[in-house]
Amino acid sequence: MILIKGAQIITGTGQAPFKGDILIKDDKISAIGNFPSQHAETVIDGLGLTVTPGFIDTHSTTDHYLGLFSDPAQKDFLLQGITTVIGGQCGSSLAPLIYGSLKSIQKWGDINKINVNWNTVSELKATLKQLGLGVNFGTLAGHSTIRRDLVGEEIRDLTQSELDVFKNSLEKSLQEGALGLSTGLGYSHARHVPYSEIKELLAVIKKMGKVYTTHLRSEYANLLPSVEEAVKIAKETGVTTIISHFRPVIGLETKFQEALRLIENSLQEADLYFQVNPFGISVLPIYTLLPKWAQEGGKVGMLKTINDKTHRNRILEELSNSDLKFENLIIAEAHNNPYIIGHTLKKFSENRNLEILEALLLLMEITSMRALLFYENINIDILTRTLTHPRSLIGSNSASLPESQTTLKPERAINSFPRYLQAAVSQGLPIEEAVRKVTAMPAEIFGIQKRGKLVEGWFADLVMLKDNQVFNVLVNGKLAVQEKKAVAKGSGRPI
Repeated sequence: MILIKGAQIITGTGQAPFKGDILIKDDKISAIGNFPSQHAETVIDGLGLTVTPGFIDTHSTTDHYLGLFSDPAQKDFLLQGITTVIGGQCGSSLAPLIYGSLKSIQKWGDINKINVNWNTVSELKATLKQLGLGVNFGTLAGHSTIRRDLVGEEIRDLTQSELDVFKNSLEKSLQEGALGLSTGLGYSHARHVPYSEIKELLAVIKKMGKVYTTHLRSEYANLLPSVEEAVKIAKETGVTTIISHFRPVIGLETKFQEALRLIENSLQEADLYFQVNPFGISVLPIYTLLPKWAQEGGKVGMLKTINDKTHRNRILEELSNSDLKFENLIIAEAHNNPYIIGHTLKKFSENRNLEILEALLLLMEITSMRALLFYENINIDILTRTLTHPRSLIGSNSASLPESQTTLKPERAINSFPRYLQAAVSQGLPIEEAVRKVTAMPAEIFGIQKRGKLVEGWFADLVMLKDNQVFNVLVNGKLAVQEKKAVAKGSGRPI
């Protein structure tokens, strides 16, 4: 047993903080109150500590980057108080795999390093359970993952029989514990997916009482019609809908404010939320910088396009008319080229005596389209104000990766939730409400059972804050962080 004595307790329900003791037995909270005579194997002096439920990361990409396999301890998350992460975002998930393909995540991780020994969500959970995860992991079913198993690299509508197979696979996944469906409508393989297809799939989501998350068709010039589509489908299907990484891009702040008002004005007819992160940097798969017409045919097709002289000249001309500040792009990941990680595209081009756009195409070639770029393009003032919006959900938008992995870590991978709490409280949001937004609120929305609140009989996922920093963390009743240091116990679970 573990006894936390005399701590400030925030339950996650919105209740005001109070002082008390917490008794933990096995993986559950046994009692909350005052127990002056209680003995336990481990006693933690709560003086100066504030105890909250473990934080829930509503948008993790740790599965996309295969961090669950390369770093099952998930220390980057634990050290910022995250005890549960939700993956399968933006249309790409580890399961279900009709034919065992992970092609939908190859833009982020090296899928050749993984021995896929699962197909279904249940089989994935069994595999993850053997890894000894440091955090609890829940997944959405990825629309593109299932769709690409059905049609491969083709850009076309599904036949009715294919759609029926899709719906059967989706329903089985939900029965096995998938939290909902995600789409990545801004990516090349899903950009042309018809509204009718998504609506038909959401009938399954509605029947099963799950959620829908969507990476919009456009986060830039066509932001408003993209949000209108999300609002419309939420109204017509009655499905709880979450817009992923909703953010004010610099130069498009007016469109963002219009889109936010559209969401707010639709709340009587639609259950809508949006996910945000407190940092102003975007992580861009390199192929997304190509003109949309050049993003077809998968990696092989795109590489063939940029090496065709006529197409190449057209690409360079269109990129030259872009508002993107290419010189500010930072190389965060570069397949088989670790020595250039951390360089700006400008430095990369200068080292090769190339014009910057030619250097960009060269980077696409030498990494086989498997590079990631950081780009500081978000209005941080507006973004910070959205953190406390009643309909915002907080997510790291990141992965926990081992220090040895050749990937530049964004700050959001290690500091999203402390930064959020700091920003929320500084804007006047009571600490109990700030905590509720990252604990009970997402647990209720995603249907995560017996987590997100400090309640007797619920799972003992706890964070202990000291001087506004994460000091101790418990996952399923076991210490995972002790005095700011990760102590790998592997006590997380697939949920």
